Amino acid sequence: MGGCFSKPKPVELKIEVVLPEKDRGKEELSAGGKGSPRAYQGNGTARHFHAEERLPAPHPYPGAQDCLEAAVCHIKDLENGQMREVELGWGKVLLVKDNGEFHALGHKCPHYGAPLVKGVLSRGRVRCPWHGACFNISTGDLEDFPGLDSLHKFQVKIEKEKVYVRASKQALQLQRRTKVMATCISPSAGHSSSTNVLIVGAGAAGLVCAETLRQEGFSDRIVLCTLDRHLPYDRPKLSKSLDAQLEQLALRPKEFFRAQGIEVLTEAQVVTVDVRNKKAVFKDGFKLEYSKLLLAPGSSPKTLSCKGKDVENVFTIRTPEDANRVVRLARGRNAVVVGAGFLGMEVAAYLTEKAHSVSVVELEETPFRRFLGERVGRALMKMFESNRVKFYMQTEVSELRAQEGKLKEVVLKSSKVLRADVCVVGIGAVPATGFLRQSGIGLDSRGFIPVNKMMQTNVPGVFAAGDAVTFPLAWRNNRKVNIPHWQMAHAQGRVAAQNMLAQEAEISTVPYLWTAMFSKSLRYAGYGEGFDDVIIQGDLDELKFVAFYTKGDEVISVASMNYDPIVSKVAEVLASGRTIRKREVELFVLHSKTGDMSWLTGKGS
Repeated sequence: MGGCFSKPKPVELKIEVVLPEKDRGKEELSAGGKGSPRAYQGNGTARHFHAEERLPAPHPYPGAQDCLEAAVCHIKDLENGQMREVELGWGKVLLVKDNGEFHALGHKCPHYGAPLVKGVLSRGRVRCPWHGACFNISTGDLEDFPGLDSLHKFQVKIEKEKVYVRASKQALQLQRRTKVMATCISPSAGHSSSTNVLIVGAGAAGLVCAETLRQEGFSDRIVLCTLDRHLPYDRPKLSKSLDAQLEQLALRPKEFFRAQGIEVLTEAQVVTVDVRNKKAVFKDGFKLEYSKLLLAPGSSPKTLSCKGKDVENVFTIRTPEDANRVVRLARGRNAVVVGAGFLGMEVAAYLTEKAHSVSVVELEETPFRRFLGERVGRALMKMFESNRVKFYMQTEVSELRAQEGKLKEVVLKSSKVLRADVCVVGIGAVPATGFLRQSGIGLDSRGFIPVNKMMQTNVPGVFAAGDAVTFPLAWRNNRKVNIPHWQMAHAQGRVAAQNMLAQEAEISTVPYLWTAMFSKSLRYAGYGEGFDDVIIQGDLDELKFVAFYTKGDEVISVASMNYDPIVSKVAEVLASGRTIRKREVELFVLHSKTGDMSWLTGKGS
C-alpha cells in the first residue's frame, strides 16, 4: 500500500489559452466519479457517509458561439506593473501588464469576491486586498490562501498595437475555476477497513489536504472524518453571521465529494491511534487502517467553571445550530458575551441589531489588548459603545443564575448583576488532542502537536495541520508558534498533502486574518506576539488607520481599517523575505500626506 505514495505524474492540465476551443474550459469540469453510496458498519451502527446525489451532467465544452473576443485597450494604456478591470460583453476581466506582457484573468477573488484590481501585484502574482489570497498571473492558479478555487485565465493577443481578450461566457460568469483533480481508482468496496489516506478533522486543513492530493494526481482512497454532523463548512462565518444557513456556509456541495471520491464520515470520533499498526479506532469500535495520516482535529472551546455553569442557553459557538439558536434566543432579549476576543466581539456586533441589550464581560482593560494593543483596542471599544454595547472590563463571571433551568442573570465578581436570556462564551480554546495522549505521537505541555516545516510529526507518515499544531515560522527565525487562523490551516493542509506525495514542500505563508464588525473590516498580517511598540498612521477616531507592530527595529505585524491594500502590501513584502524596519515606517508616517507607499514596494510612487 505504501508504494502508492511514490511521486505521481501530475495530471493537472495546465490549460494554456492558445489551445483550440474544443479543449478549453476542461478545468471547469469536475472529474467524473461513479460508485454507489454506502453506509459504514461499525459494531452494527451505520456511519453517516454523504454520497447520495448523482452529479449533474457536465457542461458541453464552450463552442465558438459561447466565446467572445474583443479589443479592450491600446498597448500603451497600461504601464508595467499596472492592473485594470476591462469589460468583455458578459462580464469583467482583470488585465495585467507585467514585464512587458499582458495577462487576462478573472477579476474577483473566488474566496469572498474582492475586486483584485485593488490588490497587490508583485513577483508574478496578484494578492487579494481583503484576505491575502494570491493568484499566479500566468496560470490563474491559487498560490496562497484562503479559499479553494483558482481564477480563469483568458487568451490575450496583440494586433496593430491593440490588446484583444478572448473568453468563454461560462468562465466570465463563474469567476472561479476548480482545478482538475484525479479520479479515485480504488473505491472502498471490498476493503472498507483500510484507506491510503485518513484525515482526522474536516475543517480547512483537512479539506485542502484532500483536494491537494487529488489535484496532484493521487488516485487512491481518501477518507475524511469529522465529529461534526455536516460536510466541511466555513466556521469563521459563524460568529460574523449567526443566522447563516448551512447552504451559505458549505465549502463544497455534496456532489463535489462524490465526484472526487473523497469519502466523508460525519459524527465520527477517533478515540485512539495505533501508530505501530497504522490503525485508527473510532468511538463505535470501527477500525480503519491507513498508510498516511493527517491529524487536523482543531480545538475545543474553553467553558466557564463558575457556579451554575450547566444552566440552559449558555453557548460556545461551534456549529451552525449553536449560532442559529443564539440569534433566536437573543431577538428582543438580553444577551451577555463573555470574552472580548475575535469571537466574542463579532458575536456582540452581530447581536446589537437583534437583541434588546448586549453586554460584554472581559478580564482585560480593553478588547483585543494583547493582540492589537491598547490604543487600537480602545478605538474599537468606542465603536461598540456607540452601537449600544455595554462593557464590564477587568472582571469575570462568578455565577450564572437560572429561572426554571434557563439562564436569567449573569453575576460578575464585581458584584454587578446583568440580566441575561442568552450567554455566549468566547474565552479561548485548547487543542482537541486528548485522544493522542497514549499514541506515541508527540504533544507539547499544552497539548499541541509539534511539527516541522513539512508538517511532519515525530512519527513517519503522520502529519498534522491547523489549530492544534505548533510549527516553525520561517520569517520569525523558525520560532515554534501556534497560529489558529483559517488561512494558515489552508496552507498547512496543502503542505501536508505535498509531503505525503514526497514533494518536499515547506510552510512559508505569512499569517493573514480579518474580522468584520458593524460593516467594517479589520485586516491583520504577520505575527505580532511580543511587540514592544505600535506606530499608528491615520485617524483612530475615524477608524481609518494602519497600525505597525514592532519589536526592536523590525515590523512584525500590521493591522488596518479602511486603509486597503496596505496589509496585503506588507504581507507581500514579508513573503518576499524582506525585513521592514521601524525607521521606514516612521518616515512613512512623517510623509504620509503624500500617500507615497513606494518605500514598501521599492518602486517610485
